[in-house]
Amino acid sequence: MSFLIQQTLIYAVPLMIVALAGIFAERSGIINLALEGIMIFGAFIGVLFVNQAQTAGLFLEAKASGDWMSLQGFMLLAMLISAVSGAIFSLLLSFASVNLKADQTIGGTALNLMAPALVLFFIRILANQNTLQMATGDAASWFMIKKTMFGYSRTDKLGFFLETFLNKAWLSTYICIIIAIVLSIILYKTKFGLRLRSCGENPHAADSLGINVYKMRYAGTTISGALAGMGGFVYSLTTANCTSNGDVAGFGFLALAVMIFGNWKPLNVALASLLFGLFKCIAAAYTSLDINGDGVYALAEAGINPNVYRLLPYVITLVVLAFNSKNSRAPKAEGIPYDKGKR
Repeated sequence: MSFLIQQTLIYAVPLMIVALAGIFAERSGIINLALEGIMIFGAFIGVLFVNQAQTAGLFLEAKASGDWMSLQGFMLLAMLISAVSGAIFSLLLSFASVNLKADQTIGGTALNLMAPALVLFFIRILANQNTLQMATGDAASWFMIKKTMFGYSRTDKLGFFLETFLNKAWLSTYICIIIAIVLSIILYKTKFGLRLRSCGENPHAADSLGINVYKMRYAGTTISGALAGMGGFVYSLTTANCTSNGDVAGFGFLALAVMIFGNWKPLNVALASLLFGLFKCIAAAYTSLDINGDGVYALAEAGINPNVYRLLPYVITLVVLAFNSKNSRAPKAEGIPYDKGKR
């Protein structure tokens, strides 16, 4: 059961943080279909930073001496850089949507098409192959938290809680959860959040009260880009061994489905992320899931075609959206370019 919870969180947390990215953009009035592309770009920049830092010899001494605190700082720095890169990349969508008043759906789709091509182009130049990876070692040996770091031996038996959340865990998971909580409070309990949401519901009314709609939409989309870039790197770190190949397995589009299913509300999105993360976990690790701890891998021995498990997350997405779309209430002004002269 500990393994199931750990794996579910690994898939659910990137979904949650990227779905929250979509909330910030759409609550400001901008449809951010570019979440997939921004994730790809953020993952590439984060992995590139790790690769170049290792190549330059940074943190190698910390790794050799077992200074895991410095290595966690290294990972947090990579998360920050990927967030900054995602924010910068999202400015293309902001400029097209706010300044040029372009169709936001087309703008987001264009970024989704551009990001993989751009990333693969740079990977071919830098690595002369189709995948960029760490210069040395793997993600687990560098960044995963293990119980031996806290003075326990490999054979020590921990309680269920410590075994689940302390051993073979990722600090990035808990950092993303904290960020999600803080940003949810900002969105609903601060003046900035109220102004942001007003620009997505009735921008003309917000403008009449002295709120700069253009700046708020830029802010919402930039925060969205930062979260999506960070989510892309966290995904590549925890599920792809800190590699970048111009693909994030459709997580950006799954995050859009989570956002719609969660009705653009952070708490609902967090719960929906756990549901989708569970099915994604089953699809990826059904051969090693010992649900009851009895040594029986029921899903692997059920005789079901493996492709059925791989299809589960996407089938569930279609079913959820089909039955939930009528109850969804998107921000009223999302996708509508703001023009002061129109009332």
